[in-house]
Amino acid sequence: MKKTFAYGIILFMTSGMMAKNNINPTINTAENNCNYQLVWEDDFNEKSLDETNNWFVVINGKGGGNRELQYYKRENIDVGNEPVSGENCLIITAKKENYKFKKATSGRISTQNKMSFRYGKVEARIKLPKTENGLWPAFWMLGSNYPKAVWPKCGEIDILEMGSNAGIETFAQEKYFNGACHWGETFNHGVYPNYTNAVVSRYPLQDDFHLYTLIWNKKAIKMYLDLDKYPDVSPYFEMSIDGENIPGDPARYFHHDFFLIFNLAVGGNFTGIRNIKDITALKEKEAKMYVDYVRLYQEKTDEEVLNWTPTTDKN
Repeated sequence: MKKTFAYGIILFMTSGMMAKNNINPTINTAENNCNYQLVWEDDFNEKSLDETNNWFVVINGKGGGNRELQYYKRENIDVGNEPVSGENCLIITAKKENYKFKKATSGRISTQNKMSFRYGKVEARIKLPKTENGLWPAFWMLGSNYPKAVWPKCGEIDILEMGSNAGIETFAQEKYFNGACHWGETFNHGVYPNYTNAVVSRYPLQDDFHLYTLIWNKKAIKMYLDLDKYPDVSPYFEMSIDGENIPGDPARYFHHDFFLIFNLAVGGNFTGIRNIKDITALKEKEAKMYVDYVRLYQEKTDEEVLNWTPTTDKN
């Protein structure tokens, strides 16, 4: 999904408690109780995806720089009902099929050149597929200066990733997930600055819908699981960005506009699986990721935050 390699990543596995980030952690505050207002949303209630105002459908087989096995096709993106709940959702389908030079197909959409923002609370209610061995669903963000600012210089915020090799090796595929940030000017022998925090949830995350929330302000980036059900839950990811003017501090990569991305990758470096025969999650030929809604809230009291506008310039 992102142009990243399995280097320089710090992983912490806990039993549902957040492992403190080693990059200037901030003190937890009641961010969820801030004076937020809804400024943008997509509930996927129309008959088709809103590609005019909200979404860009990615079509390519580049493998995301991660040796992923899928070709992203428009046909793998749909809007319809999740069969158990009946909720109208964005549906991303991964399939085991030969297409062009790939052995699988899937879908990826983003708000690039449609909507970008700086700061706020972003939440998405998602029902993940059974990742088993080989699927890599994600809800994440890239700096809107991409691709002019070559990755990772643009900055990247991963709100949810699931399906990692570490989860597979510990037989925790349905509970092991992570948040992450990536940044930097250049690679140094394949290594770039990044911070990843992996967590083992106290309950499975591939059985039903769950809420994934990013709270991003001038001081910190924090991520929460099921904040609607557990309003006092600690963040599973926390990173300080309160050092924008300090030379070399990662903060300077996270104080500009970002856009949103949903995708369902097949295989690749993150999963440790690079052969379609080893993708056990596609033994029934296909798997689906459902997104009930995605919403962006921003604070009424912060003038800078209220400068949110849809992106109009072309990268």
